[in-house]
Amino acid sequence: MLNVYFCTVEEKEKEIILAASEVFMRLGIKSVNMDDISRQLGISKKTLYKYVSDKNDLVKKVVQIMMDMEDEAILEIQSQNLNAIEENLEIMKYIVGMLNNLHPSVMFDMEKYHPTVMKEMTNCRHSAITTCILSNLDRGVEEGYYRENLDTNIISQIYLHSTDVILDDSIINSSKLDFSERFKEFFRYHIRGIASEKGIAYLKEKFKKN
Repeated sequence: MLNVYFCTVEEKEKEIILAASEVFMRLGIKSVNMDDISRQLGISKKTLYKYVSDKNDLVKKVVQIMMDMEDEAILEIQSQNLNAIEENLEIMKYIVGMLNNLHPSVMFDMEKYHPTVMKEMTNCRHSAITTCILSNLDRGVEEGYYRENLDTNIISQIYLHSTDVILDDSIINSSKLDFSERFKEFFRYHIRGIASEKGIAYLKEKFKKN
């Protein structure tokens, strides 16, 4: 988790990093340089360099703040005392919303041009996802919405590495499905695979209403 970092970040720096994240999400990472960033943000390069040392530093801080926001959003969903399936659905909606706004080249740009940042992000993301999905699986079994015979450790690892595949254009043809559509298809596959008869009945009723 990356929350410690943001306890000391000045509001102006946070504002600049958030604005830069929107530029990267919209245009990709490789396609914009620091001149483009400062122009898009309406600030001078001198001001930009007060808060970041170079583009790689900016990318790292953008990743940190985006992951921090994701952590906060998921904690907020978990605090609502939803049943396991509802919680899973709400987290899915949040992730799909993020992926809808993600430029198709961002993950490729990260891996090719900012590999150290990519590795750090992947490690943090894997830890957060594992904790989240294990908690959800255990509660779903307890509530009776997921199958009693689930091996939650194996399922959590399958889920974790499936999300890596979803974001990898070299494995899934991006011309057919964008990131959000890939994730929705995977979610249907995942939730129906772990749901009990009670869970399937709940899903059918839920999808009738929505």
